[in-house]
Amino acid sequence: MKTVAYLQFDGQAEEALTFYEQALQATSIKKVRFNAFGQNPGAPFTDKEQNMIMESRIEFRGNTLMLSDVPPSMQAITGIITRGNSLLISIIDAEPEVNEPIFRALSEDGTVLMPLSSTPWSSSFGIVIDKFGVMWKFNSEASKFLNSFVN
Repeated sequence: MKTVAYLQFDGQAEEALTFYEQALQATSIKKVRFNAFGQNPGAPFTDKEQNMIMESRIEFRGNTLMLSDVPPSMQAITGIITRGNSLLISIIDAEPEVNEPIFRALSEDGTVLMPLSSTPWSSSFGIVIDKFGVMWKFNSEASKFLNSFVN
């Protein structure tokens, strides 16, 4: 069994896929649109909704990130997609030279909350909110730090 981060968008998944592909230096991207299955007469999608991303996966450096759109017609059931701070994606245990270009790319048109720098607990720590409102935390020594405190 695996656990992966799965990001949902309100019509921006295609743009986010392109952004994350470059920022994370993806090695593989797969995507399926809602129109791959044809129309469901009981719950028809608009032309715009049919072209949205139903499911996608980005693979980078042995990691996986999944993304999809939630069409407006589905948000009546699933709830409205809103930007928030209850989730962050943490990139851990990477060398500073690996973190730097990814952090810089994710910062483009985003907001740097804490610049990537050396701290007492990590040689490469920083926090950024990307242009899609997703918060990313970098900690090059997260496992080492936790292992030094937790039995």
